[in-house]
Amino acid sequence: MSVVRELSPGWLLDHLSFINKISYELHQHHEPCCSKNEPTSSVHLDALHMDSMSSFGASATCIASTTKPENDDGGNCEMFIQKYVFRSELFDVTKPYITSAIHKECQQSNEKEDLVNDVKKEISISVSGKKRKRCVVFNQGELDAMEYHTKVRGLILDGSSQLIQEGLKSGFLHPLYEKRDKYSEPITLPLDTCNLSELCEMAKHLPSLNEVELQTLQLMEDDISVTEQDLFSRIVENNSSFTKMITLMGQKYLLPPKSSFLLSDISCMYPLLSCKKTYDVIVIDPPWQNKSVKRSNRYSYLSPLQIKQIPIPKLAAPNCLVVTWVTNRQKHLRFVKEELYPSWSVEIVAEWHWVKITSSGEFVFPLDSPHKKPYEGLILGRVREKAALPLRNADVKELPIPDHKLIVSVPCTLHSHKPPLAEVLKDYIKPEGECLELFARNLQPGWTSWGNEVLKFQHVDYFVALESKS
Repeated sequence: MSVVRELSPGWLLDHLSFINKISYELHQHHEPCCSKNEPTSSVHLDALHMDSMSSFGASATCIASTTKPENDDGGNCEMFIQKYVFRSELFDVTKPYITSAIHKECQQSNEKEDLVNDVKKEISISVSGKKRKRCVVFNQGELDAMEYHTKVRGLILDGSSQLIQEGLKSGFLHPLYEKRDKYSEPITLPLDTCNLSELCEMAKHLPSLNEVELQTLQLMEDDISVTEQDLFSRIVENNSSFTKMITLMGQKYLLPPKSSFLLSDISCMYPLLSCKKTYDVIVIDPPWQNKSVKRSNRYSYLSPLQIKQIPIPKLAAPNCLVVTWVTNRQKHLRFVKEELYPSWSVEIVAEWHWVKITSSGEFVFPLDSPHKKPYEGLILGRVREKAALPLRNADVKELPIPDHKLIVSVPCTLHSHKPPLAEVLKDYIKPEGECLELFARNLQPGWTSWGNEVLKFQHVDYFVALESKS
């Protein structure tokens, strides 16, 4: 369970535990007796090739147990079962991102400013032993953010405190003074991974597939290859009970069991529509535009108009639960509430917050920091048809979704690796409901994931290979 504790304010989540409870097990036949001719395609299902793992360094060292199933000729052939777990150091957030000295400076600054009523304020700043005065002018966006923070501050502080106390009691969180000081080596992340978004751009120039060829591609146990064209233009499913590994442009990615994905950008979503499936929950994490993103070429973003063009009405089942991650920029929050959801016929039912803490229970940023906040928002809504439609099953009752809930967790150090929502949403969607995540960067069992970086956090270098207990 990724839910460590549930209280009236919300949930304390263990993101790392959620990833590792997924059965990341590769079943691999020993090459000498079960090998098949290796295809030359640059994208293949890695069912054999144990030696190729060594190219990924220590994080993919092969330590596996073996069994001996019979081959087609009646002889024995070794089966390797290799288990992977996500790298725990990627959740090793022991200290706030802003030091206590900077926090103190922020507090002193806040004491001198009336954040809502005063637009201008003279602030005395010490520079090399001298004092100078400067005039601070807040724009309308900053004033709106201050007003919003004033409304939610008490909710976040009180609710988080309760959940953090429970986390400390259970041992999931540890006071900083109890943690042993140890030398931690810098985390080495895969730097030479293929740029998935660029590959999606290249895929637009591939020949288009006909309607028959657009059918979902299922990776069966005896599959050994898929083509690049298949990967970029069709939904790919791993319906088996164990993990598959595919190689894309020389990089290896783990596909968890019972998962499916479409690797494409917003201009190539037609495979999602062509499969004629609708979803009971849709989670959206749009690449919102902001100043830092505009200054950097590292991340792409979409305009509000492009986000509105996402075909949610065609993808959503009746009474579908739509959840959208929103930054703290009030412009984006208003856009979702006043334009985006109405354009999709989505009725807002709740607003939640994700609160980011360290492993010792501190906010990752000072709660009252004027620059970065330790929380982000989620807007939850239900798809409502103009003419109210009955639920598909009259026995299924739609539970009301409570407002102002908190999701408290230690964040992953990887950019925009959001905490899982599957367990906190399960009471508000029908059993065995169809689930879809848009702009996803990872896969999870029971969900269809779409995005131009949908395999990003499935890269094998983010995992460590362990010995299977079976």
